Amino acid sequence: MARIPRELIDQIFTTARIEEVIGEFVQLKKSGSNLKGLSPFNNEKSPSFMVSPAKQIFKDFSSGKGGNVVTFLMELEQLSYPEALRWLANKYNIELPEERPMTPEEIEAGNLRESVFLITDVAAKWFKTQLHETQEGKAIGLSYFKERGFTDETMETFMLGYSPRNASAFAEYAIDKKYSEKALLESGISMQNERGWLDRFRGRVMFPIHSISGRVLGFGGRVLEKNAKAAKYLNSPENPIYHKSNVLYGLYQAKQEIVKLDEAYLVEGYTDVMSFHQNGVRNVVSSSGTALTEGQIGMLNRFTKNITLVYDGDAAGIRASFRGLDLMLAQGVNVRVVPFPEGEDPDSFAQSHSTEELKAYLAEQRQDFISYKTGVLLKEVGTDPLRRAEMVRDVVQSIAKVPNAIGQEIFIKEAARIMDLDANTLFGELARVQGQEARVAAKKQSEAPPMEVLPTEVDTPVRHKGWDQERDLIHLIVSKGDAPMMAEELDPEEARAITVAEWIVDEIEEDEITLSDPLFHEMYEMLVEEVDGEHIPNHTWWVRQENPNIVAVVTEALTEKYNLANWERKEIYLPNEVQMLIERVKETVLRVKYMYVERKLDDLREVLKAENVDYEAYMNDFKRWNDARAKLSELLNRAV
Repeated sequence: MARIPRELIDQIFTTARIEEVIGEFVQLKKSGSNLKGLSPFNNEKSPSFMVSPAKQIFKDFSSGKGGNVVTFLMELEQLSYPEALRWLANKYNIELPEERPMTPEEIEAGNLRESVFLITDVAAKWFKTQLHETQEGKAIGLSYFKERGFTDETMETFMLGYSPRNASAFAEYAIDKKYSEKALLESGISMQNERGWLDRFRGRVMFPIHSISGRVLGFGGRVLEKNAKAAKYLNSPENPIYHKSNVLYGLYQAKQEIVKLDEAYLVEGYTDVMSFHQNGVRNVVSSSGTALTEGQIGMLNRFTKNITLVYDGDAAGIRASFRGLDLMLAQGVNVRVVPFPEGEDPDSFAQSHSTEELKAYLAEQRQDFISYKTGVLLKEVGTDPLRRAEMVRDVVQSIAKVPNAIGQEIFIKEAARIMDLDANTLFGELARVQGQEARVAAKKQSEAPPMEVLPTEVDTPVRHKGWDQERDLIHLIVSKGDAPMMAEELDPEEARAITVAEWIVDEIEEDEITLSDPLFHEMYEMLVEEVDGEHIPNHTWWVRQENPNIVAVVTEALTEKYNLANWERKEIYLPNEVQMLIERVKETVLRVKYMYVERKLDDLREVLKAENVDYEAYMNDFKRWNDARAKLSELLNRAV
C-alpha cells in the first residue's frame, strides 16, 4: 500500500471527530462534558462506554479498551492502521495517495484476515459487474430484480450482484488476477475438490452482507431455477471475517435512520429489508434468514432500545417471532410486534402499498409483546383447559425474561387482564418459574468442572518493581507535560519559565534514570527527542501516535471515570491548582528515583550471593545506593 504522508495523517486527525465516527456504531447520549453509550465490545445493559469530544478519546470501562478514533476503528472493525486512516479520509473527503493492490507475496506474508477481506471485496465488485454488464447477468439476475420491483438506486445501495452458472467463473478470475488461493478458500466463495475449483454461489443472485462500517463480510445467494435441487438461499460459511451470529443484514444502510428515529424494525429476509428501504422505511434490518441470536440483538441494542419484530404472517413466522421476543426481553429491549395477515410478508406488503400506507400499518398494528403473544396463543388453544394452562405457563416464562421487577409486574397484570385470570395466580407461577431457573443455574454451576488455570502467556509483560511509579510519571507527562510553571517554585535557584515535561526530563537525565518498562521507556525517549527539538508535546500529540499500545496508555492517562465535585460550592477549599501540580510532579519523580534505587540494591544483593565476588567493592556500591535511598526517603517524607 502507498504510504500516507505525515501531513495528511495530521489532517485526518484534525478533521475527524471521534464523536461523529463512534456515533455511526454506538448511540451516544450526553453525560456532562462527555458522551455515553453501550459498549460495542461487550454486551451490557448499563452504558459504561465513554467518549470525550474535548480530548478526542474513548474509554470502555467494561472491557478496559480505550484509544483514539483510529484505534477504535482498528479494534472494532479489525482494520490495520493505514486502513483505518483511509476509512476516515473517505468519510471526510480527504484525498490520499492512490492505494496500490497488494502483491501475492504481500498477501501471503500478511494477515490472512485482511486477505479474506480483500478477496471478498473483489468478489462483491465482480458479482455486481456480472449483473449489469454480462448477457447472462442481465437476462437472469437483473430481470429478476426488476420483476421484483427493485430500482437501480436500491440495487446500488445494497450492491446487488449475480454469480454466473459457470461452475468456476469467479475462481478462475481471482486466480488469473493472482489473488491468494488460500484466501479464496478461506472466504468460502469458491471451493476445491479432485475435479478442481468450484464456485459456491454459481447461478444465484447475490446479496453482499456488510459490516457496520460498510466492509463486505460475506454473501447471501438466491437460486432462481425453479427445479433446482439446491437450497433456495445459501449464505457464506463461517470464516475469519464472517460470523453470522454477529451480523445483521442492512445495518450499515440503516444505522443512521435507526439512531435518528430511535427505533428499528427487524425482519427475516434480504428482500424484506430492501422493499422496506425502497418504500421509505429505512430503519430496518434482517437476521439474514438465520435464527435470531443474542449477538445480533446486542449489536442492534447499541443503536436503540426500541425494536419492533416484523415477521411473516404464517405459522413459521409467528414461532420465529416468539423466539426473538424472549431473547430481546432478556436483554432489556423494549420489544413490540407487527403481525401481517396470513399469506403476506414484509416484502410483498411493502411492494403492494404506498409509503404512507406502509407507515400507517406499522403504527396501527404495533403491539406490545404480551398482547401479541397471548392473542396468538388464545386463538391456538381455544377452550381446551389443559392447553390453556400450558399457554399461561408459556406467557409467564416470557415475562420471567424481563430483567426488572417493575416491568414484570406491569406485564403480569396486563396478561391477567387479557386472559381473564387473577394476577396473584400469575405472580405465583412467576415465582415458581424463577425458582426453577435459579435451581437449574445453581446445579449447572455445581456440576461444572473446575476452571482450568491457564499458564501465563510467554509474551505477558513483566511488571518490574517500580512499574506503578513509572506509569504515574508517564501519565503526568501525557496529561500535564505542557503545563507551564516557574522553575523557582521547584528549585529556588532556578528563575525561568519551564514546563512539567522539561523539568521531568532535566531531573531524570541528571540522575541517569532508566525506566524499566519497555513501553514507558519508549514513550519517555519520544519525549526527550521532542524536548531536545524544542517541542513540548501536549495530550493531542500523544493521542495521535501510531502505536496502539501507546495510545492505550495515553487514554488511561486522560480518562477519569468520575468527575470531581464542585468543592468550593460546598465550602471545601483545595490548595492552589498550580501548587498541587508542583507537589505532584516532585513526588512522582522522587518515587520513580526511589524505585530505581531499590532495583539497583536488589541487583547488588543478587550479585553478592554468588561465589568469588569482590565483596568489598560491591559493599561500597551497596552503601552508596543505600545512602541514596535514605536521602530520597527523607525527601519523599517532606514532599508528602
